[in-house]
Amino acid sequence: MPAPKLTSTQWLICFIASIGFAFDIYELLMLPLIVGPALQELIGAAPGTPEFNSWVGKLFYIPAIAGGVFGLLGGYLTDRLGRRRVLTWSILIYAFSAFAAGYSTSVEMLLFFRCLVFIGVCVEFVAAVAWLAELFPDPKQREKVLGYTQAFSSIGGLLVAVANGLCIKYSLNFPAIHFPDFLSGMFGGGVVTDEHAAWRYTLMSGLIPAIPLIIIRPFLPESPAWAQKKAAGTLKRPSLGELFTPELRRTTLVTTAMFAMAYGAAFGAIQHIPRIIPGLPEVKAASAAASEAAATANAGKPPEVIKKASIVAGKKAEQSIAANTTKIQEVGGLVGRFLLAALAVVIVSRRKLLRLFVVPGLAVMPLVFAYCAVTGLIPLQIGIFFAGLLTVAQFSFWGNYLPRVYPMHLRGTGESFAANIGGRLIGTSFAWVTTTLATTTDLAAAPAKLAYTAAAVGFGVYLVSLILSFFLPEPKEELLD
Repeated sequence: MPAPKLTSTQWLICFIASIGFAFDIYELLMLPLIVGPALQELIGAAPGTPEFNSWVGKLFYIPAIAGGVFGLLGGYLTDRLGRRRVLTWSILIYAFSAFAAGYSTSVEMLLFFRCLVFIGVCVEFVAAVAWLAELFPDPKQREKVLGYTQAFSSIGGLLVAVANGLCIKYSLNFPAIHFPDFLSGMFGGGVVTDEHAAWRYTLMSGLIPAIPLIIIRPFLPESPAWAQKKAAGTLKRPSLGELFTPELRRTTLVTTAMFAMAYGAAFGAIQHIPRIIPGLPEVKAASAAASEAAATANAGKPPEVIKKASIVAGKKAEQSIAANTTKIQEVGGLVGRFLLAALAVVIVSRRKLLRLFVVPGLAVMPLVFAYCAVTGLIPLQIGIFFAGLLTVAQFSFWGNYLPRVYPMHLRGTGESFAANIGGRLIGTSFAWVTTTLATTTDLAAAPAKLAYTAAAVGFGVYLVSLILSFFLPEPKEELLD
């Protein structure tokens, strides 16, 4: 029997969910693109130095801690207060926090707003997945909706790369950024050093998802299954401890660990690409040519003006190539998500489905980072396409899998524990692991050392994920009410 056609309201739901998923990743993938220029402006540290690497690790991991802790609370609130309400507020939190981060006058201020962004993103994913799973009762339709709406996450990654590229190219044409009075009470004011910094405009673009949400919010329905049980007084109270009862303990521990490994591959390897790229011969040549052209264009001006223009032009050339490479990785991730969405309807066994992406990654990750990333730009761009495909597809897998292994009253809490404690809290710590292991005083060798470290971390997390897949429980269809 064919699945029923989607109603206009259901299409609207898919539209909002797609925007939410897209800007989840949009917000998260901003950091690898902007962390270098942001730290150079805010603390004046050179890439590869201990101070620089220390703050890179903090900016990756401290927001993840905040997101993991408050995201777990958000999952609990999703079960208590409803899917739609929590979804709406989480998107608004991360959208306005991202915009405010563009005004940062200190690295501490940037860190604070990145924490708020992470909290909003961590809560939104859980609320959206539970919401969609319960709004589409037909099994095949549900798998397709969850798979294809999550595919927009990769479109979000592609969009942030495009946005960053446009900001780098046209930043001088945008209005100057000045520290606003409304933030003075909280942060004591400050001066924006570079009023046309591309990284600031990139952060501010995170406000976009709040606009359609505010307009469409009144038309979004609550999960009918959740609302019915809530109204009837039959909805059980969620409990964190229930996740570790004999019936659910194995599910909770294995999914949390495997979610951590998927995020470990992304944060411990793939997201370091923008800082690996400057070490490639083609990128060095492009940076040198841009610096020379800027020096020539400013000939006759004071030496300090020529020097600054030359440095800025060289850095912009590196950032532009990094943004283009990130686009390729995100296209790979998009292909991976669509491939997962198609296969999820065909392959019954969730273990077999997941291994289709994990097993090839054992070879792809070390090849891409230990060879391609230190050989040339073209090999790296080809390799990062496949690394993105295999890694990002796993994120969609968990969005389809988790709603099927927890009962309704625990759905948000269970998903949140795996996604936030496993993925956002433990998994993102691999960014700090890679950065710490790759720290060196030899700045010329820093990109290569970072690439080799990422290769080791990427291989390690994929190996652990493969081993854990043998213990992954197959879902019980009756759990999805």
